[in-house]
Amino acid sequence: MAESVQPDPQSSGAADVTQGHDEQSAAGLQSPASPVERDQSSTGSLSLSGSVFEQVLENDRGYANESYFMPCDEKEQTRLAITQQCFTSMLGGQLCFQNIPRNAKRILDVGTGIGDWAIAVAERFPTAEITATDITCFQPTDVPPNVFFEIDDAQEEWTYTEPFDFIHLRGLSGAFSDWTAVYKKAHKHLQANGILEVADFGIITTTEPLVNSHLSIYNGACFSAAEKAGITLGLDHMKKSLLESAGFSIAKTRTLDIPLGTWSNDPRKKLAGKMALISALEGLEARSLRLLTRHMDWKAEDVQDLCDKVQVELMRPDVRPTIPCQFTVARKLMV
Repeated sequence: MAESVQPDPQSSGAADVTQGHDEQSAAGLQSPASPVERDQSSTGSLSLSGSVFEQVLENDRGYANESYFMPCDEKEQTRLAITQQCFTSMLGGQLCFQNIPRNAKRILDVGTGIGDWAIAVAERFPTAEITATDITCFQPTDVPPNVFFEIDDAQEEWTYTEPFDFIHLRGLSGAFSDWTAVYKKAHKHLQANGILEVADFGIITTTEPLVNSHLSIYNGACFSAAEKAGITLGLDHMKKSLLESAGFSIAKTRTLDIPLGTWSNDPRKKLAGKMALISALEGLEARSLRLLTRHMDWKAEDVQDLCDKVQVELMRPDVRPTIPCQFTVARKLMV
């Protein structure tokens, strides 16, 4: 059963600063033509804004529970805020790849994190009800009246009684052991012709392969640990076959190759690349610490030492790292 909380809006925007390959061009978020009065009798779930959620402390990082490998502490919340700005910059100031329907009434953000995407959407769609879920509570409390934060695990049963027009998942690589089951829940709780958008970063690579690099050691160790943990990293969860097996029809997909840092000659790419680099560097320890200490028997100091060496490697002027960012839009077909 989901419980919920209410969340300082994040503002960001820039020109489209990436290159990629797509079936259709990236489209922006559109606001309704004219706002109307909200039905104040329609509410979210029980507010938990006054509740206190204790983090699981492990190797000087705070986690939501004993199982999820990503932390939820203040350091991670800062990284998530930077990542949101990076996405917005990549999308030319828009909040998602696919247009949200102008008449959307119900929007769901799964794995909302600090809630900045949900808050921004709520501000642009004041007549829509935005439900944002996560397994822990660290969202702000000063939020638009039409956004509702719920403590919920998307792997459990979804108990919503009304369907959604748009469902959004971003940055959840490795979050679920059974992505097909999550996609089936999303399909079930969408309106006919409703839209699912999934967005995520892949694995850091370099334009020129590095021989015996610390990055390759890091990637290999994380993939091995993820396999032992029963999860997948990278972009495998966005495979067309997984979404189609859940009943979706793929509308469009695009992969952007993001330069990490400011090494690109294109000035439009420097802002997104700078933010992506900060997010990536901060994410090295976040993604690997629990995975490697729990499933590969590494010592925390050894994980941190490897992350430090990868950071130094990625910052070398002769190394030009990139990271893929994929957007996939799927529809629930009308029967």
